[in-house]
Amino acid sequence: MKSLIKTHLRALGIVVMLSCLALGADRPIDVAHSMVRIHVGKSGLFSAAGHEHWVAAPIVEGNIAETEPQHIWFRVEAGKMNVEDDPKVSPADQAQVQETMQTKVLYSGDYPEISFRSTSIEKNKDGWLVQGDLTLHGQTHSVSAVVHKSQNAYVGRCQIKQTDFGIKPITVAGGTVKVKDELQVEFSIMLVPGP
Repeated sequence: MKSLIKTHLRALGIVVMLSCLALGADRPIDVAHSMVRIHVGKSGLFSAAGHEHWVAAPIVEGNIAETEPQHIWFRVEAGKMNVEDDPKVSPADQAQVQETMQTKVLYSGDYPEISFRSTSIEKNKDGWLVQGDLTLHGQTHSVSAVVHKSQNAYVGRCQIKQTDFGIKPITVAGGTVKVKDELQVEFSIMLVPGP
């Protein structure tokens, strides 16, 4: 009986040790040096009258496991997303774009979090194909991106459609100027330096 208990305790110890090693493989994202940017384009008959802009979406927390099984998870607070300064746009217009984004596009009061969690990461000739679930505007859909390592950062881009997440692209002037449904997303993600 004692040998059976010792065997179970050894097995339990091995499981705990492996679990700790697996947890140790997760490294926190360096939120101060990582960024997600979204390019918002324009279309329509008089699209020359509208403004294209970039939106910064700061990552507030997340982690990456670089060893098998690889995965990434991160979270953005919608209320912290900010339209980047553009010298061609007046401060009043920029403030209006920011307000419209928060209240009529993101509805950040109702949907305060945006998150991504990978479901698979496959090595390819360009780096990795990362697929995962993006939760935005209260809806979750699958997205994919090709990611490569550039110095100490994981860099990549993908495209999403606003309408896939229940967001109606903004239109003005009776639809002659409108925001494109497709958004171009770029990211550069760094990890907190190890010990």
